[in-house]
Amino acid sequence: MSMGFLIEKNAPVVWRGLMVTSAIQQLLRDVAWGELDYLVVDMPPGTGDAQLTICQNIPVAGAVMVTTPQDIALLDVRKGAEMFLKVKVPILGVVQNMSVFECPNCGHQTHIFGEDGAKRLSKETDIEVLGDVPLHLSIRETSDSGHPICISAPRSQQANAYRHIAQGVLNKLLMKQGVV
Repeated sequence: MSMGFLIEKNAPVVWRGLMVTSAIQQLLRDVAWGELDYLVVDMPPGTGDAQLTICQNIPVAGAVMVTTPQDIALLDVRKGAEMFLKVKVPILGVVQNMSVFECPNCGHQTHIFGEDGAKRLSKETDIEVLGDVPLHLSIRETSDSGHPICISAPRSQQANAYRHIAQGVLNKLLMKQGVV
């Protein structure tokens, strides 16, 4: 389910406060989710109404913080992590997105957005690094086509990065439940 299904294609979502809270509550209450093992909610960065509404309305097993290696992005992640800890939501780990650009022709790697930002964050905060997702043309192309890399090229290095992260999140959740 996506908020994008509820608005016109080119319409901006300029909601604040009560509108954000109401929309999230409606998504949680009125969507026929069926029986779920897990509900993953992809939220914008920040510490605002969307994050607080989720934390106050459903049991949250944990938060996965996503960052790029840039210092400015790491500042936002630190603030977000502190907010989740204040509302008693455990941080499962951090994912470093766009960690390295991989040339699709020659495989050369360039750290366009800096290097090892998530590792530095981990050392400073004790938040575990769950993995890195490269900046790779195939990820963008397959996502834009509606056939994400894990489905369209399941054996690719890029798909393996996502699977590694997903397995890390699952392991953290199972440990939290006392299953592992």
